[in-house]
Amino acid sequence: MSLPMIHILNGPNLNLLGRRQPEIYGHETLDDVGRDCAALARELGVETALFQSNHEGGIVEMIHTARDAASAIIINPGAYSHTSVAILDALNTFDGPVLEVHISNIHKRESFRHHSYVSLRADGVIAGCGTLGYQLALRRVVALLAT
Repeated sequence: MSLPMIHILNGPNLNLLGRRQPEIYGHETLDDVGRDCAALARELGVETALFQSNHEGGIVEMIHTARDAASAIIINPGAYSHTSVAILDALNTFDGPVLEVHISNIHKRESFRHHSYVSLRADGVIAGCGTLGYQLALRRVVALLAT
């Protein structure tokens, strides 16, 4: 029997994690996030796959792929959180749990970051916990899958 698959989707500029504005986003890289989530996934009895795109359409395609390949989605849409109805629409086609992650606390930043279209679909939102937010989201989606 195969383990449940969790897709971890990342939006623009997250490929620069660890090098871009470390005072806001920390020093961990996206590879570190993937490694830490994979280790936790083994403990929790699931598998993870990490993806990143700087393009809105690429993120939409990742969500479409997840429809057939994943039991849940963890998504950090980056700046597209605040602008992308297309990503929201794609997430609305996904039947499993969706957790939204933001490394920084978007509510303590510029006012345009306070609104997220993705939150309209998310089953939970984790913001301001650094890259640990991905692991918190992983724990939550596993709990949602168990119900």
